[in-house]
Amino acid sequence: MTAEPIVFPSLAWFEELRRLVNDDAAYRQIGTVDASMGVKVADEVFVVTFEAFECNSVRAGNEYDLINVDFFIEMASDDWKTMLENIKANGGAEAGQTLVSLDMLNEISTNATGDQLRADMFFRYNQSLQHFFDLSANLNTVFAD
Repeated sequence: MTAEPIVFPSLAWFEELRRLVNDDAAYRQIGTVDASMGVKVADEVFVVTFEAFECNSVRAGNEYDLINVDFFIEMASDDWKTMLENIKANGGAEAGQTLVSLDMLNEISTNATGDQLRADMFFRYNQSLQHFFDLSANLNTVFAD
């Protein structure tokens, strides 16, 4: 676990999660991911790019960036907090909320800005994406008010 608290949402939080994913052998065993994902928390946007067996980059973005990603995950700040706290408490999403279960409520997969193939990427790469967020259990996360 990271010693210093890291604020969610922030670029530093996503950069630290990127480092954890790229150092995690289990993530590479799931398979390759070639997608750009937007993450929207309230008014903040982050763009996460996956290439082959790693998280290639993370960056702060804006609403316009969501047009160019393959799909994006958008939830209210409280929903993100609930999901990440659940992951931390359970050591992963297996015992709690998952991106797929949240998708049924928030229609994540419809947040694709192209054709049906881009929308299907959310489901094709779901196990890797879930593992990405599950690794946040190793971060000392504090939440912005």
